[in-house]
Amino acid sequence: MAMVTTDAAATTATTATAAAEKSQDAEKPDYAPYNGASTAADGGTGARARRGGGGGGRGVVDSVVARWRREDMLDKSPLALHAAAAVFAFVALVLVASNQHGDWMQFDRYQEYRYLLAIASLALLYSLAQAARHAHRMRGGVDPVSSASGRLLDFVGDQVVAYLLMSALSAAVPITNRMRSAVVNNFTDATAAAISMAFFAFLALALSAVVSGYKLSKQTYM
Repeated sequence: MAMVTTDAAATTATTATAAAEKSQDAEKPDYAPYNGASTAADGGTGARARRGGGGGGRGVVDSVVARWRREDMLDKSPLALHAAAAVFAFVALVLVASNQHGDWMQFDRYQEYRYLLAIASLALLYSLAQAARHAHRMRGGVDPVSSASGRLLDFVGDQVVAYLLMSALSAAVPITNRMRSAVVNNFTDATAAAISMAFFAFLALALSAVVSGYKLSKQTYM
């Protein structure tokens, strides 16, 4: 009887110990799934961060390259625009000066055409001087005008000459329209072509003035 009691007590103790160990194991949290998920998440986040960092670097490089291209275009545009204005003004000058067909078809009989000839000559000289200056500067030579004064000269000079061209066009267009409404011949065709060339010279100088104004607005004085 004593032996049965002792075995029962031992069995009860063993069962209680096993139950206690199971309860302790159950109370311990299982960190493996969380660690795995966290690692995976961290890996994904890191990969995304690395990809994002690479994209940001490329974006910075692209913006710098675009800025260099824009500055290069702005630096070359005055030469191209002044050269174009010089060509158009020269063609207008030649067309007006050679427009002499006798009698009433003489350009020098009309003050409007004489004024157009004078302004076309002025635009030609100014545009040639500016084109030569910018070509010398772009070849690595020393600009005869300082940087700040050069931008101001471009801005003011382009506007003044463009305004004079527009005033000459405003004077020559009405009389040419009246002539062409009555008769169309070599004289009126030449004057119309000269007016068109002077207008293109005006456009080139107007665009140059816009570029000069933009560069002047970006100029720093510090």
